[in-house]
Amino acid sequence: MRKQALKPLSCAIALGLGLGMMSFVQTAAAAWQPKKPVEFIVMAGKGGGADKAVRFMQNIIAKHNLSAKPFTPINKPGGSGAEALVHVNSASDPDHTIMFTLNSFYTTPLRQPGLNVDISTFTPIGRMAEDTFLLWVNVDSGIENVEQFVAAAKAKGNAWIMAGTGKNSEDNLLTDFLNKAYGLNMKYVPYKGGGRVAKELAGNNANSTVNNPSEQLGFYQAGKTRALAAFTPARLPLFADAPTFGELGKDFVYFMQRTVVGAPGMSEEAATYYRQLFASIYGSDEWQGYMTKKSLQGGYITGDILMRYWLREKAVHKVMLQKMGAIK
Repeated sequence: MRKQALKPLSCAIALGLGLGMMSFVQTAAAAWQPKKPVEFIVMAGKGGGADKAVRFMQNIIAKHNLSAKPFTPINKPGGSGAEALVHVNSASDPDHTIMFTLNSFYTTPLRQPGLNVDISTFTPIGRMAEDTFLLWVNVDSGIENVEQFVAAAKAKGNAWIMAGTGKNSEDNLLTDFLNKAYGLNMKYVPYKGGGRVAKELAGNNANSTVNNPSEQLGFYQAGKTRALAAFTPARLPLFADAPTFGELGKDFVYFMQRTVVGAPGMSEEAATYYRQLFASIYGSDEWQGYMTKKSLQGGYITGDILMRYWLREKAVHKVMLQKMGAIK
């Protein structure tokens, strides 16, 4: 398969990145601010990478008093994010509705045109990171490398269960890649969140997953799961023993956006507030530490640069979905 290089953009914006917590508060005091609680919609279930990141950012906002009104996480995982997309697309108060996205921001509208969701109408706030993926197995399987994984998966055929988040989503795309690259016939079983997926593997109810590090980290540290290989250009420091698929002769790289999106119709004043807020959060020691701990990569981008990023990745994912037969 052709390398899908969804690489971080190196362009960092001046807006907000140089702001400290105090300067953000001073700037916000003289400009638009939320007048009621802000809905912070999560396109996935509780316990997954997106959910954990949103609740971590919520804590930063509260800790540093960055908003007089609370930011309230609301999980809407239904339909591989369709529930969240429709909710935000038709928000009655766009200035108080934001969303944290995955790559289902691209794939779900492509797969479900009846949703009438056009991502170019959403308000680009800020990409906080690009998340990474690894191939995981349960330690009890005895599998220690990809060669052993391929042999075991081939032996079980369609009885080999690959658990993932959502149908025709990021995890499904990676499963399709593995099936084609190694001549496998794994059965993909979707769940509503990465946290649940990680639990299925740790409980030996699935044979493998392609979880993000943040979702599988607790089980990995407890010695219950093992990372076999990474879908990254270079090895991840937290999993130095896991080679990249490039090292294994499969030229495939894949990242997932972790981006704050505003509702269509959001006022420019509100958009400016949120862009400055999340730029300040991105530059904080807390968020930078979180990125390191969770193996997150990528710089903060916003505005027109972020919109161009969305449209580019939508085009890449359209080709991937066509190749796996999910769309025409």
